[in-house]
Amino acid sequence: MRLADYRDEEGAAGRLTGVRDAFNSPFRPFVLATTSIGQEGLDFHPYCHRIWHWNLPRNPVDLEQREGRVNRYKSHAIRLNIARDHVGAITAIGHCGGDPWKVMFDAARDAAQHDSDLVPYWIYQGATKVERRVPLLPYSREIARLKWLKKSVAIYRLAFGQPRQDDFFEYLSSLADRVSAADLEALQINLAPRG
Repeated sequence: MRLADYRDEEGAAGRLTGVRDAFNSPFRPFVLATTSIGQEGLDFHPYCHRIWHWNLPRNPVDLEQREGRVNRYKSHAIRLNIARDHVGAITAIGHCGGDPWKVMFDAARDAAQHDSDLVPYWIYQGATKVERRVPLLPYSREIARLKWLKKSVAIYRLAFGQPRQDDFFEYLSSLADRVSAADLEALQINLAPRG
């Protein structure tokens, strides 16, 4: 089924919401293929932590947008890691009723000993990660583009929120061959809220 809005006879839009809601459940469909219409404004994170790029976008902003559909607050990958590490919190208190996820997230937050609200809701280390898959054909343009996009995303994250981002991005790109990734990472602005 096409992932797009349509209007029925009464003028109501339906397909986009229906397809998204079906995919955001633990039941079928397990695969959703979309064009660039699915890269902005839609959340696919409740039961998905893998994204396949059948073709790579032309800029780092679009790559961030695409991957941001599954890399979100309390995403599937985060919840799988939380459940693996803190399912005992439910049985330890004799949990009967209420929200088991709240109990597990509270236990993860207490165990994290972190002053950022990003942990454990956005960042929680574990075996499950948001996965980026790119089917690359040997000798294709996509190989070079993926390498460029990975570097560009790191530089874009430095330029995010800066005035005249294009100029700053261009300048940082010129330094990328002479400056290590660790040095560039140290320059990133930490947007984490202070507790």
